Amino acid sequence: MNVKIIYILFFVTITNFQSSFSQPNYFEISKNLEIFNNVFKELNTFYVDETEPGKLIEKAIDSMLKELDPYTQFIPESEIEDFRFQTTGQYGGIGSLIRKIGDYVIIAEPYKGFPADNSGLKIGDKIIQIDDIDMKNKNVEDVSKLLKGEPGKKVNILIERLTEKNPELLNIEITREKIKISSVPYHGMIEDYGYIKLSRFTRNCSNEVRLALLDLEAKNNVEGLILDLRGNPGGLLNEAIKLCNLFIEKNTIIVETKGRNSDWNKVYKTKASPHNTKMPIIILVDEGSASASEIVAGTIQDLDRGLVIGKKTFGKGLVQQTKKLNYNSQLKLTVAKYYTPSGRCIQTINYSNENKVVPDSLRTEFKTKNGRSVFDGGGIDPDINIENDSLPKIIYSLMQEQLIFEFGNHYSASIKKINSPEYFTVSDKIYEEFINFINEKEFEFETLSEQKIKDLKEILIFEGYDSEINKSELITLLKQEIRNLKQNDVRKYKKEISKLILSDLIVRYYYNAGRIESLLKFDKTIGVAIQAIRNQEKYDAILIK
Repeated sequence: MNVKIIYILFFVTITNFQSSFSQPNYFEISKNLEIFNNVFKELNTFYVDETEPGKLIEKAIDSMLKELDPYTQFIPESEIEDFRFQTTGQYGGIGSLIRKIGDYVIIAEPYKGFPADNSGLKIGDKIIQIDDIDMKNKNVEDVSKLLKGEPGKKVNILIERLTEKNPELLNIEITREKIKISSVPYHGMIEDYGYIKLSRFTRNCSNEVRLALLDLEAKNNVEGLILDLRGNPGGLLNEAIKLCNLFIEKNTIIVETKGRNSDWNKVYKTKASPHNTKMPIIILVDEGSASASEIVAGTIQDLDRGLVIGKKTFGKGLVQQTKKLNYNSQLKLTVAKYYTPSGRCIQTINYSNENKVVPDSLRTEFKTKNGRSVFDGGGIDPDINIENDSLPKIIYSLMQEQLIFEFGNHYSASIKKINSPEYFTVSDKIYEEFINFINEKEFEFETLSEQKIKDLKEILIFEGYDSEINKSELITLLKQEIRNLKQNDVRKYKKEISKLILSDLIVRYYYNAGRIESLLKFDKTIGVAIQAIRNQEKYDAILIK
C-alpha cells in the first residue's frame, strides 16, 4: 500500500471519529491517532532501512487487538478465504488436509469425493512441487495458499509416494472445485441409540444434524440421541439456536446477549416447531467444546432437556461480529457476552482484569428448570464427569516422532484393502510389524525418571558428591534398570498404542467417517453415555435431583 495513501486514510479516519463518539472520547482517540500517524510518517521517512508499510500497520493492529482478547482479530485480504472457511466450511481448492513432516508438506487426509481424492492423492504423499515451484522448506501456510484458488482452475502437483519398493514421483493435475466440508462427518447407530458427530457450527449445520437424524429414524427405531460436541470449537450463534430448536419447544429462550452497545442486548428464542421434545438426549463435551457448543450444552442442561456428559468445557462466553473494512479486509470483534437460559455466563477468563480466571469459590450459583444447581464463570460442568486417562510417555514420543503416521505409510504401501471399520482390528501380526518398524527406526524416548536422574547428577556434581556416587555405580544401575523397563513399554501399552494405529490406518481406507466409527467401541465416554441413556430411571433421577 502506498505510504501517501495510508497517511490520507489516517486523516480521513481521524476526521470521521467526530460524528461517531462523544466529545471526551473523540479527543482521546483523535489525539492518539494523530500521534500514531506522526510516528508512522517519521518512521517511513527517516528509518535507516527500507520499511514495508503494510506489514508494519498489520503488526500494529495485531498488537493493539491482543490487548483485548484472543477473539478480536484483524483479517487482511490474504486471509479472507481461511476466515470464510471457518464460518461456512467452504473454500476453493483441492479438498485435503496437509501437514509438515521434515523438509516437506505432505497430504494428511484427502476429503472423500473431492478433487484431491478423485485425482488419486493419498495420505503420506510428499508435495515436491506445485506449478513448478519447489516446495522444499515451505511451511503449511505457503503450500495451502498455492493449493487454494478459483474453482475451475487447474493446479499441477508433483508428489513423492512411498511404494512397496522405492519411492516414486508422480505428476498429478487437479482441477480446483468449491469445497464444502460437512459439519457432520459421521452419524450412525450404537445399539438402539442414534449417534451424531458435529465438528463445527458452520452455516446450515443445524439442518445437517436434522437430516442425519431423519436418516437414522428412517432406517432404525431410534430410542435416544447422543450428540457429540467434543472438540467442537463453536461457530455461528444462530446455528446453535436452530440446533436447540430441534429438541425444544417453539418460543423458548435459548440465549441472551448483553454488550456495551445496547444494540447487542438481545434475547434469542426458538422460532420453529421442534423435531422431537421427548427423545432422551445426551450431549458429549470436553475441554475443546467452546462457544456455540457451550450454548447448546448449557441450554440442554439449563432446561433439563437432556444430560451433559464428558469433561468441563472450554469456557468461552463471548460473542463476535465481523465488520467489513477497506481493501477487502475485515475486523472480527467481541461485541457481547452470552447468557444461557438460567442466566449464567460461562466465560472463564476476564480479559479486562489481567486475564484472571474466576476461582470456584466466586462462581455464582444458578438454577435449572427443575431446580438443579449450575454455576457461571468456568465453562459447562457435565452432569456426569469423565476423568482424564493419563497417557504413558511412550505414546507422546511415538506421536511426536510421527512414527505411527510413518508406519501407516509403510503399511498402506503394500496393503491395498482392509476390513470395514466395524470389523477391522490391529491384529497381533500387525502389531509385531509395528514393533519391527520402530526398532528399525531406532526409536528412543526419555522418561521423566531419566530426566530427574540427569538433574540429580548435576546436583551431585555441584555438591561435590559425584565421585563417591560414581564409585557405587548406583546411578548407572538405576539407569540400566529404567532402560530395561522402557523396552517393555511397547508391549505393556499395546492396547493404547493399537488404538492409535487403528485410527491412522482406518482413515487411509475409509476416510474420517470410518475412523470415527471404528473408535466408538473403544470410547470410554460413549460407554458411560450408553449406560446413562439405557437406564431411564437413572437418566430421570439426574435431571430432577
